[in-house]
Amino acid sequence: MIRLFQLPSYLQLKVNSLSEIENFDDLKQKISWIDLQDPTPAQIREVEEFYGISFPTRQQQEEIETSSRYLENSGVIKINSTFVNIVPHSGKLEEQEMSFILSEKTLFTLRYFDSRVISEVVKKIKQFPLVFVNPTKIFIAILESRTDFDADLMESVSKYVAEISRKVTYDKNLDEKMLLKINECQELTMSLREALFDKQRVLSSLHRNEDLMLENHNRLRIIIKDINSLIEHANFNFTRLEYLQNSFLGLLNVEQNKVIKTFTVVSLVFMPPTLIASIYGMNFQIMPELAWRIGYPIALLLMLISSVIPLAIFKRKRWL
Repeated sequence: MIRLFQLPSYLQLKVNSLSEIENFDDLKQKISWIDLQDPTPAQIREVEEFYGISFPTRQQQEEIETSSRYLENSGVIKINSTFVNIVPHSGKLEEQEMSFILSEKTLFTLRYFDSRVISEVVKKIKQFPLVFVNPTKIFIAILESRTDFDADLMESVSKYVAEISRKVTYDKNLDEKMLLKINECQELTMSLREALFDKQRVLSSLHRNEDLMLENHNRLRIIIKDINSLIEHANFNFTRLEYLQNSFLGLLNVEQNKVIKTFTVVSLVFMPPTLIASIYGMNFQIMPELAWRIGYPIALLLMLISSVIPLAIFKRKRWL
C-alpha cells in the first residue's frame, strides 16, 4: 500500500499505484510524505521511477555497518533504523527495520510492519497540518514518537523486572519458570538497548548536518538527551536482572543444599540400625545372642538408641 500526504492543506491518499491518481504530476510538488507499508516490488519501482530515488533491499535494511545505516549524498539523507514493536496477542517484542529517505521536499518511508508510531504521527499531522509542511519536521516527529514509545516499553519492562524482584525476594517457591522470566526480561532489555543504540548513532550523524540542525537543533538535542537517559535506564535494568539471576541461582543452590542435607541426615541416622540388623541377620550357627529370649527386644532397643545418638549429636552441633 502507498499512502501520500499532501500538506499544508491536509489530504491523505491510499493507493496501490500512483497511476491511479489523476494529474499526479501537478500533485507531486505538494506531497510532503510518501509512506510505503508492505509494498510490492512493482510499487517500490514505481515510486523510485517517479521520484528518481532508490530504496534499500530487505537485506540492506538489516546490515549493521554505519555506512548502511546512514548515508548522505547531494542533499538526500538515507537512513535505516531499527524499530522495536510488540507482537499482537503474544506481548513479545520483535525488531523491525524501517527505511527513511529525506529529500528537500519529500519524506519517503519504507516498512514491512504496522507501527503505532506512524499512526500517532499521522494523527498529529491531521490535527496540525501547518506545523508539518516541511518533511524534516515529519521525520523528527517520527523520531520523537518513536522515543516516547521506547520510553513506554522501557517503563513496562522495568515494572516487570520489579515484579520479578519481589517474587525472588519474598516467594519461597522458586522454580525454573522464574529463571525463564528473568531470561525473557534480559532479551527484552537487550532488544530495546540495541534499538536505542541504533537511534543514537543516527542522531549523532544528523547532528553533524548543519542545514538540518539550523532549524531543529533544540528538538534533536532533546531527543538525544532522552535516548541517552533511556540507554542508562536499560543498562540499570540489565545490571539488576543479572543481580536477580545470581540471587535466584544462589537461593536455588541453598534449597538444593537443604534437600541434600536432609537426605544425608536421614542416611546417617539409619546407618547404625542397619549395621545392627545386618549383624544379626548373618547366618552363622554360633551366635550367642540368638538363644536369648530378650535378644529381639534388645536388638530393637539398640537400633533405637543408635538412631537417637546421631540426632542428638547433630542437634548439639546445630547442624539441624
